[in-house]
Amino acid sequence: MTEKTTAPLADFGAGDIASAGGKGAALGELVRQGFPVPPGFIITTGAYLSFLAETRVGAALEGLLRADPAGGPDIGTAEGESRGAAIRALFVGTEIPGQLRQEIAAAYAELGGGAVAVRSSATAEDLPGAAFAGQQDTYLNVLGEDAVVQAVADCWASLWTDRAVAYRQRQGIDPRGLAIAVVVQRMVPADTAGVMFTANPVTGERGEIVVDASPGLGEAVVAGRVTPEHYVLDRTGKALSFAPGGREVVITAAEGGGTQENPGAPGTGPELAADQLTELARLGQRAQQHFGRPQDIEWAVSGGFLYVLQSRPMTALPPQPRTLNPFQRRLGPFFMEMFQERPYPLDVSGWMSRGILAMLHRMAGSVGVVFPTVDHLLPEEDGVVVRLVPPIPHPTIRTLAAPVSLARRARQFNPAKWTQDPRFSAFLENVEQLNGKDPGPLRWRAVVALAEESFATMRGITDLRVSYLPGVFVPLLKMRLMLVLLGKAKLAAALIAGAETRTSQANRALEQLAAVAADDPGLARAFAESDPGRLLELVEKEPEHVAFREAFKAFLLEYGHRETISVVLSSAPTWSDAPEVVLGLVKAMFGERLQTVDQTGMALSELRRHPLLRFAPLRRSVLAAVGSARSGMAFREDSHFYATKVIPPMRRAYRELGHRLVLAGVVDDAHDVYHLRFEELASITDTDDGGALPASVRERFRPVVLARAAKRRELEGIPLLDPALLFGRNRRVKDALVTGTPASRGQASGPVRVIRGPAEFGQLRTGEVLVCPYTNPSWTPLFQRAAAVVVDTGGLGSHAAIVAREYGIPAVMGTGSGTSTLADGQRVLVDGTAGAVLSAPTSDGA
Repeated sequence: MTEKTTAPLADFGAGDIASAGGKGAALGELVRQGFPVPPGFIITTGAYLSFLAETRVGAALEGLLRADPAGGPDIGTAEGESRGAAIRALFVGTEIPGQLRQEIAAAYAELGGGAVAVRSSATAEDLPGAAFAGQQDTYLNVLGEDAVVQAVADCWASLWTDRAVAYRQRQGIDPRGLAIAVVVQRMVPADTAGVMFTANPVTGERGEIVVDASPGLGEAVVAGRVTPEHYVLDRTGKALSFAPGGREVVITAAEGGGTQENPGAPGTGPELAADQLTELARLGQRAQQHFGRPQDIEWAVSGGFLYVLQSRPMTALPPQPRTLNPFQRRLGPFFMEMFQERPYPLDVSGWMSRGILAMLHRMAGSVGVVFPTVDHLLPEEDGVVVRLVPPIPHPTIRTLAAPVSLARRARQFNPAKWTQDPRFSAFLENVEQLNGKDPGPLRWRAVVALAEESFATMRGITDLRVSYLPGVFVPLLKMRLMLVLLGKAKLAAALIAGAETRTSQANRALEQLAAVAADDPGLARAFAESDPGRLLELVEKEPEHVAFREAFKAFLLEYGHRETISVVLSSAPTWSDAPEVVLGLVKAMFGERLQTVDQTGMALSELRRHPLLRFAPLRRSVLAAVGSARSGMAFREDSHFYATKVIPPMRRAYRELGHRLVLAGVVDDAHDVYHLRFEELASITDTDDGGALPASVRERFRPVVLARAAKRRELEGIPLLDPALLFGRNRRVKDALVTGTPASRGQASGPVRVIRGPAEFGQLRTGEVLVCPYTNPSWTPLFQRAAAVVVDTGGLGSHAAIVAREYGIPAVMGTGSGTSTLADGQRVLVDGTAGAVLSAPTSDGA
């Protein structure tokens, strides 16, 4: 061991994580910036690595790690926990070499000896997206050289506690490249201590500072041993709100070392004075400004002096709250329905930017409207989407000419004949060519080009939509105007439902699959008793189910390109990628179909009975407008259907790129390719000898993938858009469990079945009330069995509302909280006319 392994805090800065760990680097940076940090020193990661090299621990540790293919003890299994315990025992049972021990002792003596805090500082902690809060150990009020050396060894061992290993496994951090430093600081005998967040961790409000405090050492607060005093401050430190603490226990330094717990006593007032709150706010904002992001800070007050004990980036911080204008609230449900899952970087930079959103920009531009860019719609932090901002399209001077342009295109392009357009035939030919290309033998650049061809092919549908959509909206506007003049405006939604589409054809094909399964006694029994995963295994492997297997293959060949979650997410599987989803839909088809109301037929009959429609010319004009509007809605649905044909070849290209990144050690799973942006993938070049990727690709992109994956996990519990911003103003209905937008008329009662995603399709039973967070065309077969539909998102024009009206079942949209308020088996009455869900009597009248 030749290099020095201890140094004062001030010798380290933010760029020294590799030697000082996350905590040590941050503390050193604070010291350099003049923050009131207790003096101390760092025992570097070099000391830890020297310990491994100079003792039997290093070889033994390598052997234990090599024995685990995952790269660390698999916590959660007895074998993994035993291996973790064995690793910790290595550290505890091995004496620290003499020279290293002398350096630690010398640094401790130079600090002045006495009571110190010994704190772990791993290289993978206190980072954005991976706080590692409490995962490694801290030892307080350590007294004497021997105790300090022992505490250092214990900190090293804590790198391998079950909780730390499990946390790293969740974060995808490879333990083989991991090291740990140790921070030793003069102990602060705190009178009061706690934590401070420089942004509100619950609401995300950046203009608020949140402080938790309690008497004694801060361990009571960070370990959750007390209910702390809770302050919400403005940026000046002025208290906006205060909640007293429980003071259940007070942790203090014990006389002989370590800590002791004392019973708390009710306080007579807040622990912190106004000037202390002001100083805390000032220090917090300085730290945030210096580090460039909101901070989670531990602090202590001793003898009237305020100390900063730690500062790290806040994790899982919601975006800054925002208000929506009326236009955004109206448009928001449409976008929220599409973005039920957080898009990956490759979703945003690939299919969305170059496909779906490019189409929206073209369509808006055709009427002189500027549509916001993707970075306004989906702002990012650390390369990951943090929120959805409903767009505000901006008209330009060209918008004044839009009526003329729309009328011209509406006359020229009839949506009822769009499949006869030569551009449609060219689109299908391009899709067929894409599907005929195998990305496996191609060089990296050619595989990227295959994805680019998919984007270019999508432009064929974009061109058709630009041409034909005016033929949708103009007749629809004409029909609505006629209905208003006739006093029948309420019939509009029902009149345009029920058009023949590729989606309705898919639904009938699913019914035929269910009929084929019903004719196979063994398979029919399996559908009644098994989950979709088991059904897939039976269909694929059991030879006696050949009739269903062939019908199923034909179905997937025709409809397998459909999305399971959202058309904007190329990362989500298609029906062919997740055939168990289709089997779940077939499973839902079993049983008698409910008698439904033909809302379209009833609306048309009511319209025909209008006295003014006795006049043949007016009747022909009104019914022609209805027919044109229905054709237009069918075009909108079918052009969506055909656009998704581009997704499978694009996903095949991405899957091939992901596979090659796995071989290069950049990612652990091919799906992790979605953590990279399309332009990043396009920047990679393979070598000339067999197409392998150079080592520099791993060095460049693996840290990027891990950081974005950690950030994505950090945001898991935070919605892209708070439903309360869209649906918080729902009208109140007396005794309603939830309310929303009335979307399909009528009333129906039944037990609730909450279906949160395609994997749960098979759980719906005939006559149940379908309660779900969103829908897309994949969900439509469920409507044939549901008594009613209740959806968290969406409005009158959303997919679920249209299909509910087509099937004649009540629907309530945009409840905002249906899936969290209602529970499986709960009997409810859905009033689709009033937009409310109420409790219903049980079958026994209770």
